[in-house]
Amino acid sequence: MTDQDLVFWGFCVTAVILIGISKGGFGGLGILAVPLMSLVMPPLQAAGIILPVLIVMDWVGVAAYRKHWDFGLLQDVLPGALIGILLAYFLAGYVSEVAVKIAIGLIAVTFPLYMSLKRNRGEAVAQRSRLLGTLSGLVSGFASFIAHAGGPPFQAYAIPQKLNKQVYAGTSVMFFTIINGVKLVPYSMLGQFDRANLFVSFALMPIAPIGVLVGVYLVKRVDQTLFYRLLYALIFIVGGKLLWDGLVEVWA
Repeated sequence: MTDQDLVFWGFCVTAVILIGISKGGFGGLGILAVPLMSLVMPPLQAAGIILPVLIVMDWVGVAAYRKHWDFGLLQDVLPGALIGILLAYFLAGYVSEVAVKIAIGLIAVTFPLYMSLKRNRGEAVAQRSRLLGTLSGLVSGFASFIAHAGGPPFQAYAIPQKLNKQVYAGTSVMFFTIINGVKLVPYSMLGQFDRANLFVSFALMPIAPIGVLVGVYLVKRVDQTLFYRLLYALIFIVGGKLLWDGLVEVWA
């Protein structure tokens, strides 16, 4: 194995472990996967390789959180997400990756700042809104299709509901299990599942459950207040990374 091969597989394995921890409940880290793998391959190839691995992780997460999820929240966000996936499929050839990076980066950076700057810590739980849920789901579905970066828009609607940490993690797992399954059809139609990509996907699959189980372990043992603070910090960090990368590409 050459040094180049070692670098390639090193980036792939790191990306899969980060996604797994995210799938296990620490949402935010997974958004780094496609940008990380894009350092050693084209972004579309990275997205194609990651999707089958994501689906394996989804089902590990479903097994772990099958008793902890909020059906009502899913009802709010799923319709919009399906519309977002459909739009992304038809616009895939027209929307630049740079624009997606900047948009998702802005959402991810702005949201935790907004939450952290609120002075009234004892405020009521945010009210459920089918309209806001649909908009959040639409952006999440679109971003998830383009770069598996649907986490921040979903979190922007779900986190203010102040769910129990396990219910929040389980609802996130259920949401992305559904939309990742839906993405299989349009991804296949766009030719992202060729033999070379599937070979790498299947080679990475045995690693997938490790990261998920690490994430599940951390969720169960981290204090709920600290859990959400860590979540905000992770979203801010990965959002800043995406925003920086997008702006650098614009200025280049």
